[in-house]
Amino acid sequence: MKKRKILIPEPKSRFIRVRCPQCGNEQVVFDHATFPARCFMCGHQLVYPTGGKARIEGEIIKILG
Repeated sequence: MKKRKILIPEPKSRFIRVRCPQCGNEQVVFDHATFPARCFMCGHQLVYPTGGKARIEGEIIKILG
């Protein structure tokens, strides 16, 4: 009897390192955020929740995970 191929589900969401467009600070945010995230230094809003994948207001530097 052959072994069946077991599929392991992977999440569609991940963490992203984003650079703030105003001050240049880098911050890690969640790409499916349900709560708006602000920059720690200047307070500029980096993530706008949309009900699914969040709208990111900044330069994406690196995708983590």
